[in-house]
Amino acid sequence: MKSSLDRNEIWLGKLKPYAKRLVQPPELIVEGKLSRMVGLTLEAVGCRAPIGSRCQVQTKAGRVIEAEVVGFSGDRLFLMPTGDPYGLEPDCRVIPMSKEYLARVGFSLLGRVLDGAGNALDGKGPLKTDAQVSLTGVPVNPLSRKPIREVLDVGVRAINALLCVGRGQRMGLFAGTGVGKSVLLGMMTKFTNADVVVVGLIGERGREVNEFVQKILGTEGLSRSVVVATPADYPPLMRANGALLATSIAEYFRDQGLDVLLLMDSLTRYAQAHREIALAIDEPPATKGYPPSVFAKLPRLVERAGNGDEGGGSITAFYTVLTEGDDPNDPVADSARGVLDGHIVLTRELAESGHFPAIDIEASVSRVLPDIVDDDHLRMVRKLRGLYSLYQQNRDLISVGAYKPGSNPNIDLAIEKIAAIRNFLQQDMNEPVDLSRSILELSDLLGNEVKGER
Repeated sequence: MKSSLDRNEIWLGKLKPYAKRLVQPPELIVEGKLSRMVGLTLEAVGCRAPIGSRCQVQTKAGRVIEAEVVGFSGDRLFLMPTGDPYGLEPDCRVIPMSKEYLARVGFSLLGRVLDGAGNALDGKGPLKTDAQVSLTGVPVNPLSRKPIREVLDVGVRAINALLCVGRGQRMGLFAGTGVGKSVLLGMMTKFTNADVVVVGLIGERGREVNEFVQKILGTEGLSRSVVVATPADYPPLMRANGALLATSIAEYFRDQGLDVLLLMDSLTRYAQAHREIALAIDEPPATKGYPPSVFAKLPRLVERAGNGDEGGGSITAFYTVLTEGDDPNDPVADSARGVLDGHIVLTRELAESGHFPAIDIEASVSRVLPDIVDDDHLRMVRKLRGLYSLYQQNRDLISVGAYKPGSNPNIDLAIEKIAAIRNFLQQDMNEPVDLSRSILELSDLLGNEVKGER
């Protein structure tokens, strides 16, 4: 059997009489071979391929494994497999494929569950897509984005009333493990008013994928949703591509003029996947083991969400961020806080006391709030936050009886209202509270006090 180089030479020889018609000869596909494997990194020699392109690695037993080019050094290519590398050995054939991996998109994806490569996981048959788009997306001109001016109803009272989310906003859910991030995300999946919901389950437990689809989305919710699932046992490249694929699908629906809700659980697992890739190709670590390239990739992913051009659709995105050790200054959390349009902080203290959702109103903020609510609503938000913060600052004095009633009328009002405020901030996970009802209940709680301050 002739080598690929021989075949290319023969092909060019046959066309020699017609060479004048060719503007540019087609690119030669030169095969290489696998020379080394360390951890999950494959090293190939003898072939050339650009970063982000795909290659097929063929074992001597006939098994084909797909890998992506993640780096190079001299004549060596660094590849990362997208599947199980079982069976690889020295001198396996490495065959370059397409220059760029394209994501398959279309309305037929609604109601489907995919993996990070865009393959169906739900057993509902093959996917019939309408188009292919770049996995890395096309940057949006910041001057062409329409401004955020419309409130999005997420069905959660504490968020609707005090942390209003604008259509096209990017928000983060910051919390440690086991304090209710995924449950809160599930509530917003069911209750938010959006045309299409795209869910990216990145690097989470495999058990949660089926639970999310069956219990949280259900048949009705899944019919308008696309789920991209790459659990923790998937290779790091597949986990990273899962986040990119979910974003590409959301961009496609936005470009069709639809309002999309993008939920990604979690942004931290995406960063950890890239950390594994970067360390495997010898990029030096910087902050807590994270190489610098990780912090460059976070804004590239987040900036793809948001509003499109005037008259187009929107992507409202929620990204969960795991604060390791409940440290709010965790490097990924700190970086994400700087590129998002606001953050909702969940605390273990509230979760352990049975307060759900465990939203810390003092530490949470929506950066577009003043632009999307009226003056009356804004005054009520500031009043409730002020009373809650004032009570928290004096809680120890009040608890031990050291505070004397009448010493400060604002503290007296905070003590009077704190039970009602705590009840207002809690909500059953199966009970939606729409935007108008949230504002009405906030007005009933604080109306007289706010009117007196005008």
